Amino acid sequence: MAPEQATTAYAQLGGEDTLRRLVHRFYALMDTLPEAWELRQMHPEDLSGSEEKLFMYLSGWLGGPPLYEQANGHPRLRARHLPFTITSAERDQWLMCMNLALDEVLPDHPLRPRLWGAIEGLADHMRNKADPPGARE
Repeated sequence: MAPEQATTAYAQLGGEDTLRRLVHRFYALMDTLPEAWELRQMHPEDLSGSEEKLFMYLSGWLGGPPLYEQANGHPRLRARHLPFTITSAERDQWLMCMNLALDEVLPDHPLRPRLWGAIEGLADHMRNKADPPGARE
């Protein structure tokens, strides 16, 4: 591995194997936790395509191979999510599943706090609908 590759978050987290475990655990949690029901309803019955897309996206986002871009062009992440209603509730469900997956796959990793801050910002950026009156933000 070239020295500059070892400095990417992708490499520091463990590369493809670790990222695949994280994404797989994220979708397993989303698929089974009652608290993530609204989020789960936004996805197809078979989660394998969604899982692969998230893996590919996160690979490039973390500085690894830009798999998503190679296969699909620029992610245009927010635009691709516009057909779905994403309020604070859906964002929070997504973050809950990701946090639990991170707890299991990367519990004490030194990069986790910085990674979590970036993930929170990314998830918040996906919100595209106002919260219903009386909902917390």
